[in-house]
Amino acid sequence: MCPLCLAAIVIAGVTSGGGLWALTRISTENIGMKKSANEIKHKVGTREEWLEARLALLTAEKEHSRRGDELALMRQELPWVRVDKGYQFETDEGNASLGDLFRGRSQLLVYHFMFGPDYEAGCPSCSAIADGFNGFQIHLANHDVMLWAVSRAPLSKLEAYKRRLGWTFPWASSIGSDFNSDYSVGFSPEEQQRDGGIEYNYRREDAWRPPSRSGPRYLAVESRNVFGTGVDWPTYLRERPGMSAFALKDGVVYHTYSTYARGLDALWGMWQWLDRAPKGRNETGPWWRRHDEYDKG
Repeated sequence: MCPLCLAAIVIAGVTSGGGLWALTRISTENIGMKKSANEIKHKVGTREEWLEARLALLTAEKEHSRRGDELALMRQELPWVRVDKGYQFETDEGNASLGDLFRGRSQLLVYHFMFGPDYEAGCPSCSAIADGFNGFQIHLANHDVMLWAVSRAPLSKLEAYKRRLGWTFPWASSIGSDFNSDYSVGFSPEEQQRDGGIEYNYRREDAWRPPSRSGPRYLAVESRNVFGTGVDWPTYLRERPGMSAFALKDGVVYHTYSTYARGLDALWGMWQWLDRAPKGRNETGPWWRRHDEYDKG
């Protein structure tokens, strides 16, 4: 799971504990991970031993693939919910309704990108996910599916950030609408300060409280520039990542699916490659940056 998401879980008060112990507990108990890649001691064996182990793994991989196919069908079988609210968005082509975002297709996928009105830069995790959008959004568009990123920041900020990172995928601003709030990815300061005021990933959160100073360094409560976004922790956490799907039939828009937190792992191409690398994800905290920041030291 993305350490930034784990940090958000701990800081937002979803768990009772803080700091590194809580992060470890969430990873190993709640998620059900057997062990981390850092704990695996690799043996050196013969080709025959490797092949025996590989065939055993292949059996497990095939079962995982079959289960993934079953889950995909279960997503498609969810009931559709009619969307009657008239959401308005700012796009590079002017004001648009939710129906306009389909642009002639019958299916719409929205990535809820963490870029709040006060942010100076987008969330680096969302940015790493979005780095893959340019390549496959053209394929989706030619298969009856539109992909959009949607954020609460003003369109001018989103367009400047797109230019900075060389992105071309469509990105809309939902500023002034209830869209982010209604799909549980954008919250008010009042909601954040109230127990149960925020519902994210289908569970209610405790009121905002500062993280423990004994936790990992990157959770420092005094940070006023969380992950380079130019905002403090409370402001940063009023935005959350997610993905929602919509269908358009006979002129009516329907909400069909939403996922959050670790449900986004499969959409983050970097993880899929790292999970097949010899050392796996090999991380103890956030190591990635926006792709134009690696050469800045």
